[in-house]
Amino acid sequence: MKIAVFGGTGRVGSSFIRLAYHQGHTIQALVRDQDKAQELIPEAIHIVGDATQEEDIRATVNGCDVVFSSLGTDKTTTLSDSMPLIREVMEKQGINRLVTIGTAGILNSRYEEGKYRFQSSESKRTKTFAAEEHLKAYLELQSSSLNWTIICPTYLPDGEEEGGVRFEFDLLPKDGKKISTNDTARFAYEVLDSPSFFNKRVGICY
Repeated sequence: MKIAVFGGTGRVGSSFIRLAYHQGHTIQALVRDQDKAQELIPEAIHIVGDATQEEDIRATVNGCDVVFSSLGTDKTTTLSDSMPLIREVMEKQGINRLVTIGTAGILNSRYEEGKYRFQSSESKRTKTFAAEEHLKAYLELQSSSLNWTIICPTYLPDGEEEGGVRFEFDLLPKDGKKISTNDTARFAYEVLDSPSFFNKRVGICY
């Protein structure tokens, strides 16, 4: 399988690429910095460009079977600017499957009906910019024809795989506190070809 990757030099993205590569897949990753990409993800074919430019997205997904995105926010609107373009290019090229990394903030609140977690007392964060960016991406995908899955980890420290990952659709499992970057990447990889995860937000934690 050939996988297009956005956000591949990030913590989850680089872990996902290594895992997929060692499972025999071909990876085509959009990168901004060729030198950084060569250091962090030498396993991937590098497409140098910008995730907010349609032609660069088109070059990245060309010939691919599925798309994986771990684009973050980093106090910018890159995520919300790029997702409509990724959606449009995928739909035009007939690529249906997208797995992306979100945040637990865009899951439903377990205790305050009608609210997302970031809008409720379940969230300890005082700043909501990142969650709002991820929410825009979710709403974009929700209105698309794609078979999408948004993996929504809670606190995400660096770390090796520990296993024992719990998940729940639309909600964060009870008492979930954290999950490592490597276990998040593993979970995303394992649901790539799973129809039961199509069009779902998935809260994950230990």
